[in-house]
Amino acid sequence: MKMRINKQALCACALLAAAVSVRAAQSQNGVTFTINAAQDVHSISRYIYGINQPIPSGSNLTYDRLGGNRWTAYNWTNNYSNAGNDYRYSNDTFLGGRSTPGGAMIPRIENAAANHAGLLLTVPMNGYVSAAKSGFASPTTPPSDSPYFVPEYANAPASVTGMSTKPVYENQFVQWVKSHFPKDFTAGTTTPINFDLDNEPSLWPNTHPEVHPAPLTYAELLQKSITYSSMIKSIVPHSLVYGPVSYGWGAYRTLQNARDSAADNAAMDPYTGKPYGNFLSYYLAKMRLAGKAAGKRLLDVLDLHWYPEATGNGTRITTESSTDPAVVAARLQAPRSLWDSTYVEKSWIAQSLGGKAIDLLPRLQREINANYPGTKLSFSEYNYGGGSDISGGIAEADVLGIFGKYGVYSADEWPGASSEPFIRAAFAMYRNYNGHGATFGDKSISAGTSNVADTSVYASLDSKDPSHMIVIAINKTAHALTATIHLDHMKTFDKAEIYQLTHSSANPVFVGNRSITNPKFFTYTMPAYSVSTLNLIAVRNRSRN
Repeated sequence: MKMRINKQALCACALLAAAVSVRAAQSQNGVTFTINAAQDVHSISRYIYGINQPIPSGSNLTYDRLGGNRWTAYNWTNNYSNAGNDYRYSNDTFLGGRSTPGGAMIPRIENAAANHAGLLLTVPMNGYVSAAKSGFASPTTPPSDSPYFVPEYANAPASVTGMSTKPVYENQFVQWVKSHFPKDFTAGTTTPINFDLDNEPSLWPNTHPEVHPAPLTYAELLQKSITYSSMIKSIVPHSLVYGPVSYGWGAYRTLQNARDSAADNAAMDPYTGKPYGNFLSYYLAKMRLAGKAAGKRLLDVLDLHWYPEATGNGTRITTESSTDPAVVAARLQAPRSLWDSTYVEKSWIAQSLGGKAIDLLPRLQREINANYPGTKLSFSEYNYGGGSDISGGIAEADVLGIFGKYGVYSADEWPGASSEPFIRAAFAMYRNYNGHGATFGDKSISAGTSNVADTSVYASLDSKDPSHMIVIAINKTAHALTATIHLDHMKTFDKAEIYQLTHSSANPVFVGNRSITNPKFFTYTMPAYSVSTLNLIAVRNRSRN
């Protein structure tokens, strides 16, 4: 049978192949990185290198969070918690700690301190916590009628002098933490203990109907936030309060379609004279008003979760096991949605914006500046998938660089799988690239690339050791790329120590030193799909004229 040839399709394929060939040729011709140590200089928060797990010994990570669905109904007096719909609404001692009050938290608090890391603890505020009874609670039974739960409140009445177990008072919990770990509440400590206002409250009716079956409203969450934050600040004024711990875009915009969202989003903000516009703007402005009335800040950190909705071939990039080329390509580009106003990802979020860029960090910073200036920004949960693939390591390294460059205060990666070797290696490229504790610097400086689709570059200085500069160079392509790195710095660097993360090993690998003979620029060839940490060293301690 003779095949019928579609000449129109053949022509389109030829044009596509030609376009791909031109782009590949342009990429292979190289890329230019421009670094200027006198521009865009600002501190990098040490707390962006965090995880939602105990800090591994020797990892040099800086922040741990005890959070997630299990902590919404955690009872600090007996260490019982409830799994919610993650596992049959099981009421049990899964978190450990036995009968010691606060026992489930003690190992993590001690682990963070031993590893010179900060800690973010969750304070339940949904209204009920687990009673000392094991079994499967019914989500259709009101918590007030269930033997599995006891009420919880922010503050104990003055008449209550000892630890109360029925009901549970969270001010006694915060006081217990302060009493047992007082050094972590000293101003300026590198191992602070801070507090999250529960976990993903807009999803309580879905994740925890056994304790909060009713849909949340703006009014309820705001009042709870003010009450619990005021309590925390009265006991540990130097600790930072994080809220509203929103799960994602739907919570950011309307608190998951709360019934009072339309009215409150349209209400007039007394500071700006304009409608609030979305839930986060409303929350920030109202917390600012509450803080003004209280005479102290009641919200220190705007805390959000971010699991990208970007897709490749219809599959989300956070699908951990997927290494489909389209998913990998989408994963490698997805960090651009954090900052790039020209990049539009394939996701329902971008569609909801009319096919425009998400531009997340600048968008959030504008909302903070307009509604509660000075509020810090946190992502206490995030994950870009691909933890067992080099693409996951590249995405994680890109995100860490972006967090430092754009002034995020703290971040805690949430593990998408039991083992994420390439994500852990990406952290090491910033926090332990030589295996002996060497780190990316604490001062971000200007670093730009001529090709943001194929590459990323981040640069830093160490405020305590000006003799070197650390550069993170990322190649998102399937072929080697030569970068011409232009340097503008008062010091002249003599050599570069080079460490690489590639698909060959889920660990940083030292690949040697290279001399830098020209004080203004040098070239470096990045392997395909790689993250490189370059330690630029001024051996002779010379200064440029």
